[in-house]
Amino acid sequence: MADPAAQYLQVQTTTDSRAEAMELSRSAVEARLAACAQVSGPVASMYWWDDGLERAEEWLVIFKLPADRFSELSAFLTERHSYDEPEIIALPIVTGSPAYLDWVRDETRRRAEGA
Repeated sequence: MADPAAQYLQVQTTTDSRAEAMELSRSAVEARLAACAQVSGPVASMYWWDDGLERAEEWLVIFKLPADRFSELSAFLTERHSYDEPEIIALPIVTGSPAYLDWVRDETRRRAEGA
């Protein structure tokens, strides 16, 4: 049963290619830093960079994980991401299906517990 006191997150990042988005997704889920990852795109992005307004086509990656795995996932993404300043932001999952949240917890604990 999902622990109501446990916190879960959706963590997102963007990349400039579908291939990189898929590789970050695969490798993070394979390492059990997230229970799942979803890739969508392309999305249109507007942002400031080097004092200029930039427009880019990017791919959005959303990871689902327990909050206590955020630091590991953030370090993992920072190390492997092609951007100098990658977007790595977390949004809380306020509520959800208990069975789904159990699954998120269980799938990310297998590596952490050596199972």
